Amino acid sequence: MLIDDVKIRATAGTGGKGAVAFNKNLMSLGPVGGSGGKGGSVCVEGISDLSALNKFRFKKEFKAENGQDGRSQFRDGSNAKDLVLKVPVGTVVHNLETGENIEIAKIGQLTVIVRGGAGGKGNFHFRSSTNTTPKEFEYGEPGESLEIRFELKLIADVGFIGMPNVGKSSLLNELTNAKSKVANYPFTTLEPNLGVYYDLILADLPGLIEGASLGKGLGIKFLRHIERTKILFHFVAADSADPVSDYKTVRGELGAYNKILLEKPEYVFLSKKDAVSEAAANEAAEKLKELNKNITQISIFDWDSIELVKKILNELILEKTEQRP
Repeated sequence: MLIDDVKIRATAGTGGKGAVAFNKNLMSLGPVGGSGGKGGSVCVEGISDLSALNKFRFKKEFKAENGQDGRSQFRDGSNAKDLVLKVPVGTVVHNLETGENIEIAKIGQLTVIVRGGAGGKGNFHFRSSTNTTPKEFEYGEPGESLEIRFELKLIADVGFIGMPNVGKSSLLNELTNAKSKVANYPFTTLEPNLGVYYDLILADLPGLIEGASLGKGLGIKFLRHIERTKILFHFVAADSADPVSDYKTVRGELGAYNKILLEKPEYVFLSKKDAVSEAAANEAAEKLKELNKNITQISIFDWDSIELVKKILNELILEKTEQRP
């Protein structure tokens, strides 16, 4: 199960307290209390593992270590290590108390989300000409504690969209080494599946139904993933009772969720052409061309049609990298 939206409580460490100590060596009397160490901060780091948020499913409280207390003979307490929470690239970190949002867009990107408290001063820092034996010291400052929401929005070059059971997963498996579950019933794909075709990341996104933008079916849970894809491959099943209606339904849900999605480059594939007669497939394709001229008839059992898809992907690679695979 892919966890892509989770809330946690992140607490930074408290700074160590300063020490009260005096030098006992003859002719070297005076305050020698060191300061406390800084409390550890809580950071997030981007990694490539899409399932990285799963570890936050049950454990909701994360706390960094406290700084060590100061000691005698001017020895400051050690700073605590920062606590690093690893999240998938494409995660948006929402600070639910300040409203600030941070996007983790690159592998290795390290961002502090909750800052540790400063250490308190030892009595050495309170010495003066009028106070040669100070007993004052400071406690360490408490670390910040915030409620954080991690929201994963996939970043992919090409997103496979369409109604349930239109052959998206089958094509992804054919083009890449993905092991997407395939079966002849609705909602086979319950979570995004990724595959890599040379320099392109392909994302097979769960099928949409009418009312998805209102939360029906898998709904908004996966509509937000479509926001982050650069190009859409829209699949319409040739054996559908009404392919044109299916196409309009999916487009309608995209627009209802975010009209910007309708502006993304879109290629339409009339899938499962082997399931109907050639005449029926051609008729459906002609009707769809009235809505989108980028229509390609495909079947995973037809090598030539798979080659047409690869040709489109190779052209996209050329645009992305300026070199063919």
